[in-house]
Amino acid sequence: MSSTLIYKSIYNADMTPKRYLSAAEAAATLEISLATLYAYVSRGLIRSEAAAGNRRARCYRRDDVDQLLARRARRRNPERAAEQALSWGVPVLESALTLITGGRLYYRGQDALRLAETSTFEQVAHHLWLGGPPAPKASWAMGAGQASLRAYQPWLKLLPEATPVERMQAILPLAATRDAAAYDLRPAAVAQTGSRLIGLLAAAAIYPARPEAERIAQSLGLGWMSKGARGLEPDRATRLIDAALILSADHELNTSAFTARCVASVRATPYQVVMAALAALQGLRHGGYSARVEALLADVAAPQRARPALESWLKRGESLPGFGHPLYPEGDPRARALLDMIRVALPRSRELALSEVVINEARSLVGDAPTIDFALVVVARALRLPSGAALALFALGRTAGWIAQAIEQYQTESMIRPRARYVGQLPQ
Repeated sequence: MSSTLIYKSIYNADMTPKRYLSAAEAAATLEISLATLYAYVSRGLIRSEAAAGNRRARCYRRDDVDQLLARRARRRNPERAAEQALSWGVPVLESALTLITGGRLYYRGQDALRLAETSTFEQVAHHLWLGGPPAPKASWAMGAGQASLRAYQPWLKLLPEATPVERMQAILPLAATRDAAAYDLRPAAVAQTGSRLIGLLAAAAIYPARPEAERIAQSLGLGWMSKGARGLEPDRATRLIDAALILSADHELNTSAFTARCVASVRATPYQVVMAALAALQGLRHGGYSARVEALLADVAAPQRARPALESWLKRGESLPGFGHPLYPEGDPRARALLDMIRVALPRSRELALSEVVINEARSLVGDAPTIDFALVVVARALRLPSGAALALFALGRTAGWIAQAIEQYQTESMIRPRARYVGQLPQ
């Protein structure tokens, strides 16, 4: 089979990769015989499943084929393969948590967008941590987080101008010294630590407010929305915040998740894992990117200024923050889902109207669609949340993912320790 025919056969009509290949396609992609393909299947290197509508026919997992191709590349040129793996390259760790394929996002095999519509943040966190379907009654009492926070109020009073995420980061080292149970690294125990930790972080994010609510999204809404968005029912606000947390929860091996895995690999506690990952998240090229989105929308200010403001950013040599994601050429599905939910909850929102003009002008200028960073800022602005709330939503949601990454890493018993390729002066 020619290379052109192979290329056409392993992609769908819309040029998204096929999730399953036929035996001929898999063998041709790997440049092996059918006998060798079947040998790979018998050794468990490639998973074989019954084809839809034909029990006798078999199909083969595309991701397994890609993984074998990556292994072959690493053997041929290990230095180059390692360099690519650490920069938007092949996966460097195996994980059963999050799959990004065909422009969609899945948590343990379940569509994340569907979970955002039907589940609570607590249920999805439980699903990521311990597997199985989302627990129908998973909830955490915020009272425990509020009670723990009282012990640290003297320190928080020293940070009157701190953002929600800065308060979260400041409180973690103090809380870690008081939670001896966090040293139990068995999965169920780490999940319990995770629930305590997230409850505490949520309490720090809305400090000094202390609303009485059981769920995280409810507490954030009550604590932050002192003015509230006009005409928005509390339940709809909770649903929107829940969705923002869920869609932020995990995203494969991004920088903060990889940081979490590295720290967990040396048997650090979940508190230490989250401290390190949260530091990475605040970087301007990760979650801290939301500050640039806020600056862009503040610069636009009014719909009629959208085009000249975006052109001004581009003429200064700046990219448009919150647009274009390397993993989603057709647009970030998380952003689409959140923006659609805002349209339903707040159809007359001025912030929504402004964001839609910005999205249209950005698409016209650079051809890119909005990312979740943009959508989280719009959620915060539409709900009239305080400054820094968009990053706090991202951080609280992603904490569930970091805990899941830690649980998975603890089970491997292996330490992540890459080697460096030395390029400095050689010894004399």
